[in-house]
Amino acid sequence: MLTLPNLLTLSRIVAVPLLVWSLWWPAWTTGYAIAFALYCLMGITDYFDGYLARAQGAVSKLGIFLDPIADKIMVAAVILMLVATRDISGLSLIAGIIILLREIAVSGLREFLAQLQVSVPVSQLAKWKTTLQLVSMGGLILAGAVPAWPWLQTASIAALWGAAALTLVTGWDYLRVGLKHMD
Repeated sequence: MLTLPNLLTLSRIVAVPLLVWSLWWPAWTTGYAIAFALYCLMGITDYFDGYLARAQGAVSKLGIFLDPIADKIMVAAVILMLVATRDISGLSLIAGIIILLREIAVSGLREFLAQLQVSVPVSQLAKWKTTLQLVSMGGLILAGAVPAWPWLQTASIAALWGAAALTLVTGWDYLRVGLKHMD
């Protein structure tokens, strides 16, 4: 049960409070640098937990359960902290809300469909959405560590909007599949 892949997944969940703590003070650029390093490390462990589980034939029910939860906890915590620190503000709050709402809705939909033994594979577009979303949040964290690069904040907000647009498209795709299985 506590295989290396599962321990890597659990480490991402355990690291979230440290990530939140390091983003707590918006004027503390060192905190943002720590958060960026931790965020990157969490991304690396996300890759390796899945890779190792498949390579070692150690895919487990616990891992299948925890991996998406770890991802959603991290995404939600980072978006909430970036809103709290005003790194995401104004109309860009809408992009953050779209991403959070889709995460919740798709989780509920997957849970509902799992009870019906209907599998909904992750589409290639959803993988691009996730990549753009994670890059945008990483860029926003790094922009807090390097305020001398104002272009990074602008580019990261643009990427956040791109992720929000893909979020709407992929969320609709999942919903269409789910509606076919509802009364």
